[in-house]
Amino acid sequence: MQIKINGRAEEVAEQLSAAQLLEQMGLGGKRLALEINRDIVPRSQWHEHRLNPGDEVEIVHAIGGG
Repeated sequence: MQIKINGRAEEVAEQLSAAQLLEQMGLGGKRLALEINRDIVPRSQWHEHRLNPGDEVEIVHAIGGG
């Protein structure tokens, strides 16, 4: 199925969870914020949240500083 990741069209497997997507992208365990269709998805829901065709995913890396 096709989704958009940070504005770019990508082909991914059906019934992929948000957590699985991040693992496939090499981002598992990183400090991230995840937004799907303009809604923030809490980290506690990443394993449960299934992606659907046409979803728009935004991945934001958390950067520390002061």
